[in-house]
Amino acid sequence: MATVKSPISADAQKVTAQALQGALVDLLDLSLTAKQAHWNITGRTFKQVHEHLDEVVDLARTGSDSVAERAVSIGVNPDGRSATVAKSSRLPQLDTGYISDDKVVAAVTDILAQIIVRFREHIAATEEADLVTQDLFIGLTAELEKQHWMFSVQS
Repeated sequence: MATVKSPISADAQKVTAQALQGALVDLLDLSLTAKQAHWNITGRTFKQVHEHLDEVVDLARTGSDSVAERAVSIGVNPDGRSATVAKSSRLPQLDTGYISDDKVVAAVTDILAQIIVRFREHIAATEEADLVTQDLFIGLTAELEKQHWMFSVQS
């Protein structure tokens, strides 16, 4: 069986792997949560928020793929299985059923804020371990912060 040999030291790989796995779980859960909200939103700003949620889903899905591929490129196997995401998630869950637009905006704003805090921790953790991964986290954090801003001004 072929394996990928890490181009970075074992210590750097360990630190980087932990940050990448945490980010992967957050991004996968964000994509699922935003899609759940997308399907169940109601209210006067339905169309605007419904479409905006798709932007968040796209960002989360693209970001999760980039994070997982970065993990593989440094010799680490990402774990994006649903059981792993469910067990490891730190995001608050949305209520079941229809959700009013104001509650969706508040929830997504809060969820994005929580993820941004963790991504900034990933940025700090990879500063010495792996600048390439840090750069990935910086770019994703900028996009998450943009979405946070756009949702926060709707409340």
